[in-house]
Amino acid sequence: MDWSFIAAHVPDYLAGAWVTLRFGLYGVGCSLGVGLLCCLARYFRVPVLRGLAHGYIELARNTPLMVQLFFLYAGLPRVGIRLSAEACAVIGLTFLGGAYMAEAFRSGLESVDRAQREAGECLGLTRAQNIRYVLLPQALATAVPALFANVFFLIKETSMFSVLALMDLMNVADTLRTSGGRTVEVLFLLAAAYLALLLPVSLAATFTERRLRYAGFGNQRSV
Repeated sequence: MDWSFIAAHVPDYLAGAWVTLRFGLYGVGCSLGVGLLCCLARYFRVPVLRGLAHGYIELARNTPLMVQLFFLYAGLPRVGIRLSAEACAVIGLTFLGGAYMAEAFRSGLESVDRAQREAGECLGLTRAQNIRYVLLPQALATAVPALFANVFFLIKETSMFSVLALMDLMNVADTLRTSGGRTVEVLFLLAAAYLALLLPVSLAATFTERRLRYAGFGNQRSV
């Protein structure tokens, strides 16, 4: 293990980690919004939108992210649509992540007792109020483990960004490996960088789940 090589290239990995983290967070944030909208369209059986959401989820979940990125980056220019590598990264991760987030939200909503929804209606709440104050808080509490699992998955999927020539962690590691031949050191730095990115997410997931259990969201309560 050449520690001098590792020390010399830590700044390269920090720059790559920033690219990975920045676009990963953009993708995760957009995925949550897209997933919630698709979930609500399917759960409340909104005409037309329900079918579109279902088709989108099946397409996104059954095609690899690399194929989606190639389509955005190399396929769309054939029909006159050109996107930057950064835009392709965010759109691709959002397209994939939105489908998984939608399923996580759906499982949370379906776990809420139907009596909760009916109780909100009996109290005179509008549909929007019922969703906001009754259904979503309980659904989110149930969906938290699945949502955090998707966050882990999406951040690790950012390794595919290297096909877009973005200097993310994977691209930095591949460049150093081919130019310097220090495979062990390069992989050590790569593993350490991903661990540094994902460990805070793991701690946040554990803390959030414990707080929800302590607050009593693990058991559904009547309105």
